[in-house]
Amino acid sequence: MVLASLYAIISVIVVSLVSLVGIVSLILTENRLHKILLLLVSLSAGTLMGGAFLHLLPEVVEERGFTLAVSFSALGGVLIFFLLEKLIHAHHCDTLPHEQSHLHHEPHLHAHKQHIGVLTLFGDGLHNLLDGLVIAGAYLVSVPTGVATTLAVVLHEVPQEIADFGVLLYSGFSKWKALFYNFLSAAAAIVGAIIGLILGARSEAFTLFILPFAAGGFVYIAGSTLIPELHKECGWKESVLHILAFIVGIALMWGILLLE
Repeated sequence: MVLASLYAIISVIVVSLVSLVGIVSLILTENRLHKILLLLVSLSAGTLMGGAFLHLLPEVVEERGFTLAVSFSALGGVLIFFLLEKLIHAHHCDTLPHEQSHLHHEPHLHAHKQHIGVLTLFGDGLHNLLDGLVIAGAYLVSVPTGVATTLAVVLHEVPQEIADFGVLLYSGFSKWKALFYNFLSAAAAIVGAIIGLILGARSEAFTLFILPFAAGGFVYIAGSTLIPELHKECGWKESVLHILAFIVGIALMWGILLLE
């Protein structure tokens, strides 16, 4: 328990530090950054799928069987991450028309942009809190499962944090304020891990619930958020690279499985 707790805290600290990767977007050209991000998205989609189907679900099914409770927990993960994504991207429905109709009202436009930044930070903070809960629960099951889950989360967070950094800059945050507040939002993973470790120590039911819940969340993120982005790139060369990166992501999860 002590060792699992130590690994979990170290892992969520690493996940929180990933938020600082946003600064890379200011160094690379837009075209180069786009290509790198799509490869990361492909790799991340593979690790998320691999983590769900090779680590999280097999662990809980081995422990309690493929029951309705497992299915509902997984569906709960899909639902919660769907709601979070709706919250984070709610502004997409009205941002452009709203701005176009208020171009002559600069103070109103500035306030609207700030609202987008605050909403993004809040939604991302909730997402990171859940990531912390998931990582803690995974380590309570086994160290390899925790490592696999952390790797899947980290690879997903890299493109996500770069995107969030861009949104904060657009919202009127300075470069350093955007990095600072993005890090604070990411640090919610540490709080989530602490809560997860406390809940896991008090009840075994927590770990049996959080694993299929995480699997559902991973499948949702990979299937509805990441993979659709890859379909926007139509070139054969890029498509082949994306497929290979996706397979490499799954292979990474399989490799960790072999170490158990």
